[in-house]
Amino acid sequence: MTAAKYRLYVALGDSTTEGIDDPYPGGARYRGWADRLAEHLATVNPGILYANFAIRGRKIGQIYDTQLQPALALKPDLVSVVGGVNDLLRRSVDLEYVADRMERMQIAFRESGATVLTMTLPDLSDSIGLARIVSDRVTSYNQLMREIAQRTGAVLVDTAADPLATHLSLWSKDRLHANAEGHKRIAAAAARALGVPNVAEDGELLPHSPPGALRSLPGDALWAWRHMRPWLTRRLRGTSSGDGVAPKRAVPAPVERQSEDHALNG
Repeated sequence: MTAAKYRLYVALGDSTTEGIDDPYPGGARYRGWADRLAEHLATVNPGILYANFAIRGRKIGQIYDTQLQPALALKPDLVSVVGGVNDLLRRSVDLEYVADRMERMQIAFRESGATVLTMTLPDLSDSIGLARIVSDRVTSYNQLMREIAQRTGAVLVDTAADPLATHLSLWSKDRLHANAEGHKRIAAAAARALGVPNVAEDGELLPHSPPGALRSLPGDALWAWRHMRPWLTRRLRGTSSGDGVAPKRAVPAPVERQSEDHALNG
């Protein structure tokens, strides 16, 4: 695939696209795969602008209701739409609704003339035992995302099909978000899917514990206390980690190629 020329890239989504857990130096802002993808795109599109509406904790309906129209108004020619994980983590989920909202967004952007990028989700049930609760949902979700991308013509980054996607060294301690290296690899995969040339191949990963190594009662209990307890507390209170959080990059701005030690402009 030859890289297309883009003038404006807009990212929609939740915490993954916001960039948690991939902080810039100093920790005041998150970088994440979308920022990193924008940097890749800037190598072949020096004048490209970039906006990011993603906010942590957002479910697919919230992304549809609050991010779709502002993004369409910008008339982007490249859009990434990644969401649904916060729906999958709820006690019950309507997968048909999730798929419908995802497809509606993709169709809206495709009809506007934009290229759409989307992704599947890795199944972390071999890394943390409690992930088995939603494993079947993730499998069904991923198949729906593949079918939707085929219908809409979206560019699909099939993360779930990557055997290294669940490697422990690519995930933060909460096992819900990629770490800096994980976001870097997602961005590289997305750039290659869009035909960006000269994207460095992923480096080798250090050996890690075999599947099921963390699927022990003590390991699950420690993880649940440190990471699931705050999430459950927010659910009981009817709050979200995204409450009061504004999009980090709601106004399109130029992108500069950055080193690992410097942030994007804007």
